[in-house]
Amino acid sequence: MTILVCIPCLMTGGTEIQTLNLVQALVAGGHRVVTVCYFEYSDDMVARFRWSGSEVVCLSPTGARVGGWRGIVFLYKGLRKVLKRYKPDVAHVQYMAPGAIPILLLRLLGFRQIIATAHTAADIYPNLRLVHFIQRHCVRAFTCITELAEQSFFGSSQLYSENTPLKRRNHFTIYNALPAEFSIRREARSFSRPVTLGVVSRLEEIKGMDLVVPAFARIRAKYPDTRLIVVGDGSLRARMQHQAQELGCADGIEWAGRQPQERLSDWYSHMDVVLMPSRSEGFGLTAIEAMANGCVVVASRTGGLPEVVRDREIGLLHTPESIDDMVDKIESLVGNVDLLQRYSTAALEYVGRYGFDRYSRLFNDLYKRLIPMNR
Repeated sequence: MTILVCIPCLMTGGTEIQTLNLVQALVAGGHRVVTVCYFEYSDDMVARFRWSGSEVVCLSPTGARVGGWRGIVFLYKGLRKVLKRYKPDVAHVQYMAPGAIPILLLRLLGFRQIIATAHTAADIYPNLRLVHFIQRHCVRAFTCITELAEQSFFGSSQLYSENTPLKRRNHFTIYNALPAEFSIRREARSFSRPVTLGVVSRLEEIKGMDLVVPAFARIRAKYPDTRLIVVGDGSLRARMQHQAQELGCADGIEWAGRQPQERLSDWYSHMDVVLMPSRSEGFGLTAIEAMANGCVVVASRTGGLPEVVRDREIGLLHTPESIDDMVDKIESLVGNVDLLQRYSTAALEYVGRYGFDRYSRLFNDLYKRLIPMNR
C-alpha cells in the first residue's frame, strides 16, 4: 500500500529520528512511503529520508512556517495536491501538530484511513477534549510512545502486541526504538576510575543543560579526575562555557559539538554516566542509545523518562531542576564502580525491548490488521 507520513518539520530531533524509523520499518514491510513536510526542513534530513526509501514532498519551498488562517489554507491546499498526486491508502500523522489541524483537514478532504502518533505526554495539549474527539471520531488508531503518555491522554494504557484486540477506533502504546543502524553492545562494559560523565543533547533549557556544568563542578571538586564530554550544540553553549570558566572546571570538559547519528556510538563508548536533566521529555531517545552502549543514565523524573529509565534497576532518577539531587545521584555512581557495573549490565539486558526489529514488526502488524477492516 501507499502510506503518507505527515510531519511538521524535518530537522534534527527525536521526533524526526523516530519518524525515520517508521519510514524504514514501512519500507522494509514492502510499502511505498511518501513523507510530506509542512514547514521547516534541513537538506541533510530530507536526504536521509530519501536514502531510507521514502519520497519526500516539502510543501514550503523555503522551509518557512505559515501561521494563522493563512497556514490552515496553505496546509489544506498542500495536502489536497499530495492526496490527488499520490492517492495514499493511509496517512500517518506525526506529532499531531500544529493543533491536530492536519488530521481535521485530511478528514475534510474525505480521507478516512488515518493513524496518529503523539510524541509527548498530554501536558503540552491545552484541550484534551479535542484529542479525545480526534481519537474517537477521526483516526483508526492513536499511538503513544510510552504508557505514561497514553495514560495522561486517556486515563488508561496498553502496550500494543500482535494479540491486542482491535476495535474500529483504538489507542495504545508502541515504544520508540533505537535507530535501525544502532546496534546493542554485546559484551558487558568494565568500569574503573576516573569516571567520565557525558551529555548528548541539544543545548537548550528544556533539556536542562543550564544545570549540567554546575553539577559537574561540584562532582569535580570531590573527584578531581572526573571528566565531562558534551555532544551537541544549541543556544546555551556559550552560557555553559562561561559557567565552566566561572566555576573553575573548564579544563575537565570536552566540547564535541553536534555529531552525526552514525558517530554517536563512538562518543557513548567514551562515557560512563550519561546525564539527562530534562525539564520535559516525551520519551528519551538518548537514554536508550546510552543504555545500548552500556552507559548508566542519570535522568530527571519527568515525562517518559521514569518509564524508560527504571530507577535503581538500570539507572537513577533525580528531582527535576534539582542540582542537589542530581549531584547526589551522580556521586553514588562515581564513588561506587561496582554499582555502575551492575546498572550497566542490567541496562544492556533491558534495552532490547526498544530494538528496531521489534518496533518494525509491531507497526507493520498494526497496518496489516487495521487497514483491511474497512475493505
